[in-house]
Amino acid sequence: MVTPSKLGAPAPEAEVPRFAVRHYTVAEIATLWNLSDEAVRGIFQSEPDVLILGDQRPRGRKRKYTTLRIPEFVVERVHRKLSKV
Repeated sequence: MVTPSKLGAPAPEAEVPRFAVRHYTVAEIATLWNLSDEAVRGIFQSEPDVLILGDQRPRGRKRKYTTLRIPEFVVERVHRKLSKV
């Protein structure tokens, strides 16, 4: 696993670049929050800073396959937002 220290990043008190922060899968968040994968996908699909990998506009009659990778700071932001409800 590549950590910021292995990348030659400065001391921990310095800000970690966004590409180096922990990224969660939909399944990991679903397990942590005790939700279905589809519920988590719905929550994070349109959030800024979420990585959406795959073909979002398939050609022909193919199914749309996408993979979400959700940075830790986005998980924290959404959790704070949902907790205020």
